[in-house]
Order: sequence, then C-alpha cells, then structure tokens
Amino acid sequence: MLRKLYARVMALAASPYAGWWLALIAFAEASFFPIPPDALLVPMALARPRSAWKFAAICTVASVAGGALGYLIGFAVFDQIAQPILRMYGYGAAYAAFQAKFQEYGMWIILIKGLTPIPYKIVTIAAGAARFDFLLFMMASALTRGVRFFLVATLLHFYGDAVRDFIERRLTLVTSALALGVVGGFLALKLL
Repeated sequence: MLRKLYARVMALAASPYAGWWLALIAFAEASFFPIPPDALLVPMALARPRSAWKFAAICTVASVAGGALGYLIGFAVFDQIAQPILRMYGYGAAYAAFQAKFQEYGMWIILIKGLTPIPYKIVTIAAGAARFDFLLFMMASALTRGVRFFLVATLLHFYGDAVRDFIERRLTLVTSALALGVVGGFLALKLL
C-alpha cells in the first residue's frame, strides 16, 4: 500500500499541475489543513531537482498567504467561538496571560515553530488570537517559512538522488520516522 501511495505522489509531483497542488496544500496547512506541504515538496523536488528552488518559492509564498488567513481566523473568529468557552470554564485569566506571553515572545515563537514540523496553523491562529502585530507576523512568517522550504529544496537539489534511493529502499522506515516526527512535534507543542 505504501508503494502505491508513493508512486501516486511521485506521479502527481511530476505532473504539470504539481505547482498548483503544492501552493494549495501550503496555503491550507498554514491556516486549517493538517498535512504539511513537505509531503508534496519533497517528492516534487526529487522528481524535478532543477526546479527545487522554484517549488520552495511556491511553498513559501502560499504558506505565508495561508498564514494571513490563519491569523484572520485567530483574530476574527476566536473571540466569537473560543472566548465564551474560556469564560465558561474560568480560563479568562489564563487566556489574558497567554496573550501577554505571546506579545512578549511571539516573534521567537513564530521564528522557531515555523522551522519545525509542528503544524504552522497553530502558530498563525495563536498570533491572530493574541493580536500580535500583523506586519511583524508576516515578515517573521516569510523569513521562517522561506528558510525552512529553501533548506529542504537545497538539500534535495544537491542530494536528491541519494535521498530518493534511500526513500525507495526504506519506505516503511521513512514513513515511520515522519509519523514519529509529527507526533513528536505535537508532544513538544503540548510540553512547551
């Protein structure tokens, strides 16, 4: 089953619509979708290593745009949906403390978490809910997402054949490691 899925993703990565799919996934992941764009960026860069940086640019622009939507969700909808629930359970003070902490450390939170496999939508929605400065948020998002995606693209550009060979020989190990990374990211988020 993993081999079939891998073959389908590689076929999609080589298709003429791959860039549009990548942009859609990167946009959605930054605001509401659970799957990171790396799931398509990596196979696309492996399928066409000379276009790796182009794919990283698509990913970066779409992710930052999706981050703006995530910010809007946190800014506009959070008060209507989450605030009444927080008040009902007596967490109003805790939320106020969260907002203050995000105002103080928000830049570092955005920069660090934007580089990790932790879903970026958590950061974007939290930034909006905390009323973090939008321009600063957008600049930090562009920086951190660009660094992340261009680093992946650069590694795949130069070491793509070796990576592809490794993935194809050890597909179960690679998917297990990715799953552990995602679970570990969520656990780290809970502990931090």
